[in-house]
Amino acid sequence: MTTGVVRAALVQTTWTGDKESMIKAHEDYAREAAAQGAKVICFQELFYGPYFCQVQDAAYYEYAESIPGPTTERFQALAAELGMVMVLPMYEQEQPGVLYNTAAVVDADGRYLGKYRKNHIPQVKGFWEKFYFRPGNLGYPVFDTAVGRVGVYICYDRHFPEGWRALGLNGAQIVFNPSATSRGLSSYLWQLEQPASAVANEYFIGAINRVGVEDLGDNDFYGQTYFVDPEGKFVGEVADTHLPELIVRDLDLSLLGTVRDRWQFYRDRRPDSYDGLVAP
Repeated sequence: MTTGVVRAALVQTTWTGDKESMIKAHEDYAREAAAQGAKVICFQELFYGPYFCQVQDAAYYEYAESIPGPTTERFQALAAELGMVMVLPMYEQEQPGVLYNTAAVVDADGRYLGKYRKNHIPQVKGFWEKFYFRPGNLGYPVFDTAVGRVGVYICYDRHFPEGWRALGLNGAQIVFNPSATSRGLSSYLWQLEQPASAVANEYFIGAINRVGVEDLGDNDFYGQTYFVDPEGKFVGEVADTHLPELIVRDLDLSLLGTVRDRWQFYRDRRPDSYDGLVAP
């Protein structure tokens, strides 16, 4: 298990109006984070596009691309240049008509390590995701990176405790939760669920949410991006509720050992009694 302090970064931002300017904006955020000493960064859900799931329109399928593919490769080069681990939430086309809400993970030397596909897909007003994405089929992978063992859990996934636990059982030390979530819907949960999951599963969580109202609907994305430690405490301040922001925080991974010695949540599990949890 990696120990010591990891300087980590998260980005919340607004839709700029086109894919290329969004990509360039995130390249700039990555460079700024590197200048502040960050060694790992995660962007918001579907980072290079609008949150098009507010509507059901096949025109937005054009935002999908292969992973790895052109955007992944562009950020692989930047990761190698900056010596930074990158988590890149994107719209994936595996083949025509087979689409996923995905995050690619790139190591600090530019190597593509793999991807996570969002497992839990909502279909409610303002979040018509089943129109765009199949449920993930890659499980709950954890990636060995230059900053430790990293997992990803995307947006709506966070409401399902089973995946958080699977990531912990797979050895995650930091889990990134890129999201696009709206003020009227989930703001009362935003500072409850991820801290509780960090405590229950004994790892750090980086929770990211975009900001602003986009021209596709009424969703008011409320930011409040943050890191939380395995004691459920915010690491530094929570980001702004309306403005784009890069946050850079120091995560002391030695706290994982302290907490896991104090609370033996993994040792005292009772998987023999959980069969009913996975019954159809």
